[in-house]
Amino acid sequence: MQTLADRWTQLEPGVTVVGPDDDRPRPAAILFHGCGGLRGHLPRYAEAAKAAGWRAFIVDSYGPRGWSREYALATVCTGLRLRGDKRAGDVLASLHGVAQRADVIPDKIVLAGWSHGGWGIMEAMSSERRLGMLGLADPGAVSLKGVIGAYLAYPYIGIAALNRMRPWKHCPRTLAVVSRTDHLTTVRNAERVMTMVRDCGADIETWIAEGTHAFDEPGAVRPMVYHPQLADEAVGRFSALLNDVAAAPPV
Repeated sequence: MQTLADRWTQLEPGVTVVGPDDDRPRPAAILFHGCGGLRGHLPRYAEAAKAAGWRAFIVDSYGPRGWSREYALATVCTGLRLRGDKRAGDVLASLHGVAQRADVIPDKIVLAGWSHGGWGIMEAMSSERRLGMLGLADPGAVSLKGVIGAYLAYPYIGIAALNRMRPWKHCPRTLAVVSRTDHLTTVRNAERVMTMVRDCGADIETWIAEGTHAFDEPGAVRPMVYHPQLADEAVGRFSALLNDVAAAPPV
């Protein structure tokens, strides 16, 4: 079984870093794609982070494993492999690796996840982190205290997300994007889950976007539909979250 360091060693070659051209310590946003893999919209969010003075780290969970998009669609999107609890191992390993970089402020990190990536973040926030949990030998060896924000874009909270109502153990400022016509969840279910998170002590804002799942992804295929105006608003709200948490005093 991999350690956090092992997993980061595996993932790091597939990480894309976007940020100001300097080596000064800056806040960091770590971005996790959906079950379909890296798509064209994540670089746009990374550029927004750069414009806000942050470093962005786009984590590819598939390339380093030798998985193609077709393979991921057939296995991850169907729930056969790498469910949210195992994806949480990627989240924790990436946090472990990024927080140690000299050009990152380790106590100013935002985790951002789209669909399956959001599922992984929620599992990382709520899970017990004992030996062997989340597919890692040492999941408790990394602290979540430096995570000051979370951006959850239409996170997967359907029937396979068995732990969606499990209280979070770390409760940062959170923006949850809920799609009005998401084919994977109802608004009612999403609001129920986000209310639970809020009751755990998180400062959580819910934005109900009048679109489908993956509305911000160019080239989305039905039942998902790309909506450029909503995509613009989503990027703007992501930037606002980064600005807000960067300015907030440490807890």
